[in-house]
Amino acid sequence: MKVVEVSAYAIRISLRKAIKHASHTRTETENLVIRVVLEDGTEGYGEGVPREYVTGESVPSGLDQLRNSQLAAQLEPCRDFASALAAIERFRIAPVPGDDRGCVGNAARCALEIAWLDAYGKSFGEPMCNVTKYLAPEIYRFRTKVQYSGAITGAKGFKAVLAAWKMWGYGFSQVKVKVGIEGYDDVARLRTIRARIGSKMDLRIDANEAWTPAQAIDRIRELEPFRITSAEQPVPHADVAGLKDVRAAVSTPIMLDESLCSYTDGVKAIEGGWCDAFNLRLSKCGGFIPTLRLAQLAKAHNLRCQLGCQVGESAILSAAGRNFACSVADLKYLEGSYDRHLVREALGTTDLTFGWGGWAPAFIASGLSMSVYADGLARVTTSSERLI
Repeated sequence: MKVVEVSAYAIRISLRKAIKHASHTRTETENLVIRVVLEDGTEGYGEGVPREYVTGESVPSGLDQLRNSQLAAQLEPCRDFASALAAIERFRIAPVPGDDRGCVGNAARCALEIAWLDAYGKSFGEPMCNVTKYLAPEIYRFRTKVQYSGAITGAKGFKAVLAAWKMWGYGFSQVKVKVGIEGYDDVARLRTIRARIGSKMDLRIDANEAWTPAQAIDRIRELEPFRITSAEQPVPHADVAGLKDVRAAVSTPIMLDESLCSYTDGVKAIEGGWCDAFNLRLSKCGGFIPTLRLAQLAKAHNLRCQLGCQVGESAILSAAGRNFACSVADLKYLEGSYDRHLVREALGTTDLTFGWGGWAPAFIASGLSMSVYADGLARVTTSSERLI
């Protein structure tokens, strides 16, 4: 069975509300969707969410890399799902000079890889969660349902009160708060939030590279009385080596995000003693399989993992993330499936949004276990082209 067509769609989707953090404020998302067609007519869809401030890529640059990746030669015929997985893992997107981290183009690779997995999964009758079972059995554990955490982004003052009550009222057991936003009093915000969510809810913070290492020590110490369980990416990637000193000075576990986009990043982080946990996101890490390899690396070195998401993911990435979440053991936190709450066009023919408490069911159908709404894709497409 071989791939006979690969098409790319640059899409733009408006968000239902502005999402603000220390690095960016976003009211819409520009994503890359890939459609793969096999010779038996089976279609697969994948999605990537490129962010220049994370992996140094955009939709146009990602498309350029795919055009230069000799797709026809790399999309080799596959006789079964196992050979498809091997071929997909071998795929390499065209390198970018100076990319010593090996992460530029990860969103584009993710979009192609998920489409490829979706198509072959459907053709061979395999759900995407089985990728973990076949490629990483030591971290495989199937769960019939998973629980996502809530998030409070730019809310302050009375809006922070309302946001915290919403988290409590919706039944979440975990919530992440964006901190380090210029002009915000994070101590006052976390005091307000902790008072409304109660003492039992797990509370963690994400600074999105807001502080220097010295500032991170002071800021995290100020917030530790509110019983935070993790501090995500407190310093810019350029200062990531300083996290070794931050870890020594605070009691809160440190999680990498923007500084964890590739296997190379993961190895350096472990060798440098920079973190206690990895934030895994399919798009920034290059797809389902590269993200699995990072999860294996973390387990081998006794680090915790979170499955994160990119702001603006459609149902395509939500479905891929759900398959990952339901098949990988010991994920400390889960983020994603915000579809109905965040994007105005989710692209799925079924609603994948998590339910009360953040709970969501596993998928057991083949491939992504979802279908793309063609009319919705057409509405948000700004340009499209056939790559092979």
